Amino acid sequence: MAGDDEPRIDRKLLELLVCPLTKGPLIWHAETRELISKKARLAYPVRDGVPIMLPSEARPLDPDHI
Repeated sequence: MAGDDEPRIDRKLLELLVCPLTKGPLIWHAETRELISKKARLAYPVRDGVPIMLPSEARPLDPDHI
């Protein structure tokens, strides 16, 4: 089935995770496979289903797309 090999993040895990900088909520963005922290303006990558919650690995977000 198409899309079944696409990495996803477990909903229960997403409920537990917070931004390491702000302790605020994260939003899953399936298209870029990132966890978005609006407050920190960072996008944390998810590699092979594993969230990389290091600010040094996060991508800064464009303020126009938050």
